[in-house]
Amino acid sequence: MGDIHELGAVALREALATGQLSAVEATGHFLARIAKHNHALGAFVTVTADQAMLDARTADATYVRQQREGAELPLLHGVPLAFKDLTDVAGVATTHGSAALDRKSAPEDGVLAATLKGAGAISLGKTQVPEFGLTAYSENRIAPPSRNPHALSRSSGGSSGGSAAAVAAGLIPFAPGSDGGGSIRIPAAACGLLGLKPGRGLVPAGESVGDAAHLVVAGPLARSAADAALMMDALVPREYQPERGYLAAIGEAPAALRIGVSLDSPWSTTFPFTPEQEALDALDTGVELLTDAGHSVFDAEIRYDNRYPEAFTAAWTAGVGSARILPQREALLTPLTRTFRRRAQQRSAAKVNEAIGFLRQFTHDTVAQYGQWDLVLTPSLAQTPRPVGWFTGQDLGGKQWPAPDWPGDADDDYRKQCEFAPWSSMVNVCGLPAITLPVHWTGPTPGTGLPMGIQLIGKPGSELLLLQLAAQLEAPGKTADKLL
Repeated sequence: MGDIHELGAVALREALATGQLSAVEATGHFLARIAKHNHALGAFVTVTADQAMLDARTADATYVRQQREGAELPLLHGVPLAFKDLTDVAGVATTHGSAALDRKSAPEDGVLAATLKGAGAISLGKTQVPEFGLTAYSENRIAPPSRNPHALSRSSGGSSGGSAAAVAAGLIPFAPGSDGGGSIRIPAAACGLLGLKPGRGLVPAGESVGDAAHLVVAGPLARSAADAALMMDALVPREYQPERGYLAAIGEAPAALRIGVSLDSPWSTTFPFTPEQEALDALDTGVELLTDAGHSVFDAEIRYDNRYPEAFTAAWTAGVGSARILPQREALLTPLTRTFRRRAQQRSAAKVNEAIGFLRQFTHDTVAQYGQWDLVLTPSLAQTPRPVGWFTGQDLGGKQWPAPDWPGDADDDYRKQCEFAPWSSMVNVCGLPAITLPVHWTGPTPGTGLPMGIQLIGKPGSELLLLQLAAQLEAPGKTADKLL
């Protein structure tokens, strides 16, 4: 067995379940890696080393007892992971990435943490997020920005950016993320990982306070389809899983599929954009891989209602308007959060309801168009991972955090995000499952430079199909991670 961090989550789980590794050994190894690399990476905001080692010792005692009694171990027995700092973990402060909030320890685990800890996983801490999870980059005023393991001057994306950086760098084997407008898929694509956004309602751990349009779902960030399938087995109630579970069925090749490929975006009329050549190269690689695997790819022209950007923004930012923030602490918010909060508070409830009503009709129209194909294919991102500080106008690529101020214009920031990730949010609105896969690299040889990926959007209930297709396209012997 090689270094522990080189094992995938499935292999690590097997080593723990068979006694080749103890939970204390695995937990101690990953904590040591965090201590060594996190100062440069900024992936973790809080490391709960003492509690993690206590939980590991408890897991090892459970292993001995259950081996003696012949009982079955929990699915994720002793597997280390971490939660993004929007998720409540008992006894740990949930900062929501905001300097405007008091740092109070959560009294109990949130649903996502309770689900995975109940399956035997060991939490190592909390990972970096943007303020209130609003942006496609993980930078805030409370801790250093999360950086991309493939190039530390680049962002790891957002809002699950710290988790993606930690997985790609081998600080944890896999991680749960949450996705309300691309927050799993964007950082997965930026860091060269697989990111799966399940369909609405499948995972009972993705709810978000103030999410009036029901956009947010939880799902895995992983280095392989099998690792993502293992986490889905832990996240999805058994009665809603495939008959044999996700991991057991991951190796079954899907039947030949009809896939529509599109560059159309509902953001195009408000924020016209031109995909970078690297994004188009990734799409071309994706088409080639799918065709070689026996699937048929067709050009797809999708028409989106040009009222979408205003309606989505109203629904997406409604929650920050109702967040409990003391008036004297409003100045501690980032410019983008402060601007969206003010506008949300000025927007009437009737306007929000009107926006949500429009999004329901948008869903009906869009899903009907997607229905012409088994899957819809887009690039994951329209641009390569952006430099740290690029969205906000800060030059943090090589500078010490924190910057003396937080410059930049909120509307320019938002425009840049929508042009960077123009194919993400409509999937949340439609409640559909989608997966992003790394298929292309900007360097001279595979696995060098920056990763670029493709997104596959499925029909309701197609999570297993997406994972099976991802497994089919994975290059043998190649990993997308950047193990430091």
